[in-house]
Amino acid sequence: MSELVPGGNTPLPDGVLTLRVPGPFDVSALITDDGGKVRGDGDFVFYNQPAAPGARLDGDRLTIDPARLRPGATRVTVVVSPADPATPLGRLPSPTVQVTASDGRALARFTPPRPQRETVLLLAELYRRGTAWKLRALGQGYADGLAGVARDFGVDVTEDTTPRGTTPNTPPNTASRAAPGALRGATPGGRPPTKRGTEPGAGPGAGRFSAPWAGQDSAPRAGQDSAPGTGRVSAPGAGQTSAPGAGRLVTAGGGQVRGGLMGTPDGGPDPDGFLGPVNSARASAGSPPVRLDARLTAAARDHAGAMAARGLLSSESPDGISVYQRVIAAGYPYLTIGEHLVSGPRTPREFVEYSLSSEQSRRTLCDPAFDQAGLACVPDARSGDLYWTALWARPFSAAGLQRTAREVIALTNTERASAGLPPLAADATLTTAAQAHSADMVARDFYAHESPDGSRPWDRAAAAGCTRRSIGENIACGQRSPAEVVRGWMDSPGHRANILKRDFTHIGIGLAGGSRAGTYWTQLFGG
Repeated sequence: MSELVPGGNTPLPDGVLTLRVPGPFDVSALITDDGGKVRGDGDFVFYNQPAAPGARLDGDRLTIDPARLRPGATRVTVVVSPADPATPLGRLPSPTVQVTASDGRALARFTPPRPQRETVLLLAELYRRGTAWKLRALGQGYADGLAGVARDFGVDVTEDTTPRGTTPNTPPNTASRAAPGALRGATPGGRPPTKRGTEPGAGPGAGRFSAPWAGQDSAPRAGQDSAPGTGRVSAPGAGQTSAPGAGRLVTAGGGQVRGGLMGTPDGGPDPDGFLGPVNSARASAGSPPVRLDARLTAAARDHAGAMAARGLLSSESPDGISVYQRVIAAGYPYLTIGEHLVSGPRTPREFVEYSLSSEQSRRTLCDPAFDQAGLACVPDARSGDLYWTALWARPFSAAGLQRTAREVIALTNTERASAGLPPLAADATLTTAAQAHSADMVARDFYAHESPDGSRPWDRAAAAGCTRRSIGENIACGQRSPAEVVRGWMDSPGHRANILKRDFTHIGIGLAGGSRAGTYWTQLFGG
C-alpha cells in the first residue's frame, strides 16, 4: 500500500475502485475532463445526488468504475467538508482517504495536514494517463465552502432561500449540504471566481511528519528496530502555503498581462509597482524588503501558466511537476520558500490586498526570512480569470544551511532542558548521514525512513562513519523554519519520544528543498 504525501501519486489497477473517508465528513466528487470543468449537473456527485455514470456515493464510501464514466471524463476529484456545517475542518481530525481495489486489496492512503480556516478540501483525484489511471494526493483547501469549489470547476451556484441541511436563518450556500438544484451546470469556465486562493502553510497545520524510528538499543548491525511510532502528524509549515499543505499561494506572471507587468523577465525593475505595496506591508511588519529574482520569476511564470491552462489552482501541474520542483529546475536552490496561489485579483495592488486579508497569507508575505521574490500573473484564455503565483524565498548557502541546523539543535535542546535532560551535541557523522537522507528523498522522490535501496537510519549512520550503538530518526516535509519543524515533532508522541530520549547524546540535522512537498527535514540521533 502506498502512503502518499501532498502531490504524490500512484498507479491504479483496472477495475472498480473504492475510496473511503471515515469520520464526521461529507464526501463529494466532481467528474471532469482535462480542462477541469464539469459538463453539467450529472458530473457532481454528493449526498443529494449520490450516483452518476461510473460513480456512486454510499455514506463515506465512493465507488468509481473508470471504464463506465461518461464519455470524455478523465478526472474524478474527491471533495470533503464537515458533516456538521457549524463545525470548521480545523476542529476535526485530518480526513484520511483509503483506496482499495475490487478484490479488497489496500492500494493507497493519504492524510493531508490538518486544515486551518478552510471549510472544504480537495482531498485527492483520480486521473487518466493514456489508457491507465492514477491517484494523486491533493489536500488543497477552500475557505469559502463548497460554493468556491463548485465555481472553480465550472458549476454555477444559485441562491436558494432555504437550502436543505441549514436552518432558515443560515445564509444560502454556506452549508456543506447544498439543496437539490442549487448547483447548476455552467458553460466551461463557469462564473469567474473573485479573490480566491488557498491559505499558506506558514502556520500550524501544514507540513507532514513520518512515523519516527525509535532509538535502537542494540548495535546498528543487529538491525533491530521498534515499531514506527505514531504515524503522520499535522504540524506547522507546509510545503503548500498552502498545502500541496495546507493552503498554497501561487502567482503567475513575469511578463506582460493585458498591459501589466509582474516584474521584468530579468527580475530587475518593477514598472507596475508590485514591490511597492509588498515592501510597504513588510516594512509595517518590521521585515526587510524583498527584491525580484529572475529565476523565481521564471518559475512563477511557468507555474501560473500551467494553472491558467488548466483553469485550476494547484501546487502541481497535470504533468506531475510541483511549484517547488519548478524553482529548482529554474536554477534556484533555496534554503526556505513560501508561495501564494490565487485567482481573482485584477491588479498587483488587489493581489497584495488579498494576500494581507488572512493571518496565514499575511504571515507568508511578511516573513522576515524571505529576501527574494518571483511574481507572475497569467490569464485563462477561456474565462479571462487571472492566475497568480508569488514565490518568496531565501537562496541556499552553506552558511545558511549550518545556521538552520544549529537553530534546530538549539530548539531541540530547549525542549530537552524543559524535561530536565542534558543537551545533545552536534555530531559530524550524524550530520552527514542526515543531510544525505534529506537530499536523497528529494532526488529519488520518496518520503520514508527506509530508502529505495533498503537502507535504514542505522545503516546510513554507519556508512557515514558513526559508531554509536543507539540510533533514532525523525523526518518531516513541508515545514519552512526550525521553529515549525521542531514544534511539529514535539506535537507528535513518537517524534517527541526520540527528542526526549535520555540515552541519546548526539544529533545531526539535514534539510533539502525542491521536493513535491517543499523541504525535507531529517533529525538523526545517536547515543
